[in-house]
Amino acid sequence: MKYTTIPNTDIKVSKINLGTMTFGQQNTEAEGHEQMDYALDQGVNFFDTAEMYSVPASKETYGSTEKIIGTWFKKSGNRDKIVLASKIAGPNANFGYMREKLDFSPASIKYALENSLKRLQTDYIDLYQMHWPERKTNNFGSRAFTGYEDAWEDNFREILETFDGLIKEGKIKHVGVSNENSWGMMRLLEESKYQNLPRIKTVQNPYNLLNRLFEVNSAEVSKHENVGLLAYSPLAFGTLTGKFLTGEAHPNARIKLFPQYTRYNSEQCTQATKLYQQIAQKHGLTLTELAMGFVLQQPFLTSAIIGATTIEQLKENIATINVELSKEILAEINAVQAVIPDPAP
Repeated sequence: MKYTTIPNTDIKVSKINLGTMTFGQQNTEAEGHEQMDYALDQGVNFFDTAEMYSVPASKETYGSTEKIIGTWFKKSGNRDKIVLASKIAGPNANFGYMREKLDFSPASIKYALENSLKRLQTDYIDLYQMHWPERKTNNFGSRAFTGYEDAWEDNFREILETFDGLIKEGKIKHVGVSNENSWGMMRLLEESKYQNLPRIKTVQNPYNLLNRLFEVNSAEVSKHENVGLLAYSPLAFGTLTGKFLTGEAHPNARIKLFPQYTRYNSEQCTQATKLYQQIAQKHGLTLTELAMGFVLQQPFLTSAIIGATTIEQLKENIATINVELSKEILAEINAVQAVIPDPAP
């Protein structure tokens, strides 16, 4: 395994992070425990979850992933070996079953955290993240800014003050954001700088060969402000394994089970994936190795979050940690990006 540190901390984390959102729906508790055992044996010490998991979110499975991680902690005694990240959900009209208000008010943050800690059977979370912005903005597949009519009022200072209190209580160690844009990151950094409040350490956003939008503005924030990317969907919901190019049926694949997730289903995505597969084959790589190798080599990356529904997939994904892409391969990748740029925003 290869390691880095969470920016502005001394916390060493594996460059591959075990994503767990399938635990409790696509994966049973026993399968989740097996994945965590294997990942830890391979040197993966960084796990990511969220209060809303498993995915797709529902009232019936709300919190199931954290519960499975919690039973693994209790059974294995491995809590001190894991850097644990979780998230509080932001506003979403479909998630009213989670709590009375889906916002980042002090009451909501404290309520969500306390319930996550109970499910996880731990008394602290190493990295606590806001799952998506409270304001209206362009995320989850939208290029266009949608926040011109928004009743939201800037509450970044209050949020950081709440996190500051929770850090002092020992319930969280560090904070981060997810599905956030450069403006939101800079506002939070501004408040932390001038008000002496906790600083965001990471941003968890999609990043893969079909979605490189992080490079447009956020990578500059990452470099100059030292905010590390936790890249989710590095294999684009399995699209970048090439398995959907064969014509074979994959009834248990995520995008087949949950057709509402259409980000990586477009014709442009298919065209780009075929071209990336050609590059991989030319250089004696699998498409998975090419896709993961590309993400793992980015200078702004702290860790790439992988998710698997079988132990075989997990083994293949973790093994890509040793892939090194040449300048020639990177140039060929960039040539495809120039022709079909970011088909899955």
